Amino acid sequence: MRIIAGTARGRVIKAPAGDSVRPTTDRVKEALFNILQFRLAGANVLDLFAGSGNLGLEALSRGAAKAVFVERDGKTLALLRENVRHLGFGEQSEVMAGDFAAALLRLPGGSFDLVLADPPYAGGFYPGVLDGAQSLLAEEGLLVLEHDGTYRAPETSGGLVRTDQRKYGRVYLSFYQRAVQL
Repeated sequence: MRIIAGTARGRVIKAPAGDSVRPTTDRVKEALFNILQFRLAGANVLDLFAGSGNLGLEALSRGAAKAVFVERDGKTLALLRENVRHLGFGEQSEVMAGDFAAALLRLPGGSFDLVLADPPYAGGFYPGVLDGAQSLLAEEGLLVLEHDGTYRAPETSGGLVRTDQRKYGRVYLSFYQRAVQL
């Protein structure tokens, strides 16, 4: 895996061996960050189910101000910390060990411009991500949920509304923002 663009362009990111982590493919990552390109400068980013840090590190490379990474697997967490150091993003990064639901409760509300969530497809995490992440979004913040076709991303969830959805092979990206209050 490599960083596609920005200050760390072309730098390698280490991924854990085996199938414990399913990294976002370069094709999907490039499409995602083309969509997000005008949202990244100075953004505060939350990378849930961070794995190797692939998405959050790409955001930092492309101009995000800060990224918080959440990962629960101990071996993957060590690799994530190594990737952050290797790319020189230590000052801009916070790595949180633990379950995503517990992490969501510890993070300050309304503070993230971008929440990237790529949970295990079969884990049943989607409703919890949608419920928990909405309070963390800044007023104009965006939640991007990566999933496969077995999950039908709802049009609305609590105070969130799905504003876009893209399909790349078997992978879907569903985009959520706070519902407009009239």
